[in-house]
Amino acid sequence: MKPKKTVFVTVGTTSFDALIQVVSSQQLCQQFEALGYSKVLLQIGRGVYEPEPISKRGFRLEYYRYKDSIAEDIRKASLIISHAGAGSVLESLGAGKPLIVVINQLLMGNHQMELAYQLYLDGHLLYAKCSNLPGVLSQLDTSILKPFPPGDTSKFSAFLDKAMGLS
Repeated sequence: MKPKKTVFVTVGTTSFDALIQVVSSQQLCQQFEALGYSKVLLQIGRGVYEPEPISKRGFRLEYYRYKDSIAEDIRKASLIISHAGAGSVLESLGAGKPLIVVINQLLMGNHQMELAYQLYLDGHLLYAKCSNLPGVLSQLDTSILKPFPPGDTSKFSAFLDKAMGLS
């Protein structure tokens, strides 16, 4: 029996309906299934859009709004798709999980995009917009990702300074 693979999608405490709509679409659910994932778990935050749960043989899509901690969902995930919030990104990278960060284009000009893009340039994660997420998934190769260095806060401070153009 094949091990069950899970995609965990998180938008943190924000509202990012466009991401939730695209990852729960029939097209992406079929794509996830074709890639060998048997479960998609969505943390939908404050969003208005609530996806239709799916429960069929070999594939499930479930969602919730909030939990006190998403650490367990991150730990169990085979792939994480996240908004560009620093907390969600760093928690996912800290767990050593393959990560695709999807930029909320309605929030252009904010630090989240700059942070995610710098982490992408440094090889720690993949980067997408809602519109090209299916293409990123079709070329998914998580073996190219470099582990994010754990623990040393001076390295993180230096990284943030670099990402923000302060160094």
